[in-house]
Amino acid sequence: MKNIVLLGATGSIGSSTLNVLRQNKEAFTLNAIALNQNLDVALEIIQEFNPEHVFISDKNINTEHPIFSSGSKILTCLEDLKVVIQNPAVEIVISAISGFAGLQSSYWAIEAGKITLIANKESIVSAGDILIPLAAQTKAKIIPVDSEHNAIYQCLLGEKDTSAISTILITASGGPFRKLSMRDLEAVSLQDALQHPTWQMGAKITIDSATLMNKCLELIEACYLFNLPESKIEVATHPQSIIHSMVTYQDGSTIAQLSNPSMEVPIANALGMGDRLPIKFTVLDFSAMSLTFEPIPAGREAIFEMAREVCRQKGSLGAIFNAANEKAVQAFLDNEISFINIYEVVERTFNHFSCSKLTTIEDVFDYDRQARIQAEKVI
Repeated sequence: MKNIVLLGATGSIGSSTLNVLRQNKEAFTLNAIALNQNLDVALEIIQEFNPEHVFISDKNINTEHPIFSSGSKILTCLEDLKVVIQNPAVEIVISAISGFAGLQSSYWAIEAGKITLIANKESIVSAGDILIPLAAQTKAKIIPVDSEHNAIYQCLLGEKDTSAISTILITASGGPFRKLSMRDLEAVSLQDALQHPTWQMGAKITIDSATLMNKCLELIEACYLFNLPESKIEVATHPQSIIHSMVTYQDGSTIAQLSNPSMEVPIANALGMGDRLPIKFTVLDFSAMSLTFEPIPAGREAIFEMAREVCRQKGSLGAIFNAANEKAVQAFLDNEISFINIYEVVERTFNHFSCSKLTTIEDVFDYDRQARIQAEKVI
């Protein structure tokens, strides 16, 4: 039985992870969970999985909630969460906290040499220069959970050397606006942007998918995780969301990973760590299937060029790019700016800064803070 800490337990990735654990109860023990404020869902998790520790980050929680008499030890101090994550009895940490907020806990897991399942791409985008060398030092194993990066991970299994890779293709569903011009985007509403055609996700990542900013973050993440130059990574729109990524090797062979759009598939693969865990899944019907690919919609070139600049220079640019986007998306969700303004906020904030070297994790938090201040000025 492998002991697991699940960070972001009440979110969409957390929910999918719990579904995988339900189907493999003999293999895993849920030692601890972390969440923000969804106490009702957390209580249901406690009643089913009986985790020893529950960390709640919301400082305004209702201490009269039944969760406080559930039997699990309730933690609210970050230092307590660090102790839980770095507990020698814990083998696997699943980092599924949304956004930059997940960085600190990802850092603690890697610092302790844990098997770290990363669903929090913002950690790698913002702090790849710190986390990747740290993992090599502590012998932490980083396994990607994002469907695209887990697909690449699967396509690379058995390959000893990434120098044999010719190109990697990351696919994008295109979101709800893939057929709209930039001018058309001026009229879209928040409700429109939250209607993703193939995936059920949280609000932030759904907006990122609609802007295609999510694919920019994934491009950066892939460069870090697989130690590849951005010139070897391509992005294409694939509306069916069946092929998640493809790897083409220098001998002309292309290997692709296919599955119906369900986060349980990459989560099960990541948890299996080379073994295939049994889960319920919808079988692909190839006889009724039509797979299509399109270029990234026109007008989005600027954000992808910024992402490629991050890949080329690295350093502080990832934290700045991510912070500008998070601030812009929140402003859109709060009806402070329009959908198309997200692009302007990110570009103007990004162009305000030059690249600086990262030497400590504190540097990452500092550049994130500076970028958010600048993005607020733009907003």
